[in-house]
Amino acid sequence: MTSDAFLVVAFGFGYLLGSIPFGLVLTKLAGTQDLRSIGSGSIGATNVLRTGSKGLAVATLLGDALKGTVAVVIMGYHAGPDAAMLAALGAFLGHLFSSLAQIQRRQGCRDLYRRADRAVSGRPPWRSA
Repeated sequence: MTSDAFLVVAFGFGYLLGSIPFGLVLTKLAGTQDLRSIGSGSIGATNVLRTGSKGLAVATLLGDALKGTVAVVIMGYHAGPDAAMLAALGAFLGHLFSSLAQIQRRQGCRDLYRRADRAVSGRPPWRSA
């Protein structure tokens, strides 16, 4: 496989890992109610905490945080830093636009657009004001 083709594979691998909706998966395995029907309707760790299970909320938070890390480490080890960066981008976009959960994470999308607007207008994107 050529290096350019492997970069596409790295992005796809990151996207697939990023698309795993740990909040939905873990609450379904635990037998709790549908996560999208309670609280804010989001599938993140905060809404999992509203189900009353701190353990599931921590597991969701760790799963969501580590899925991008795993993609970057695996692709960086096997294909180098360019593949690792594309895997990170894929994991980020997979987390925001999950094809597996058929949802869009509203808060993440809003933050992405806000920071991109700040960067384009010449203001530091990491500042909130």
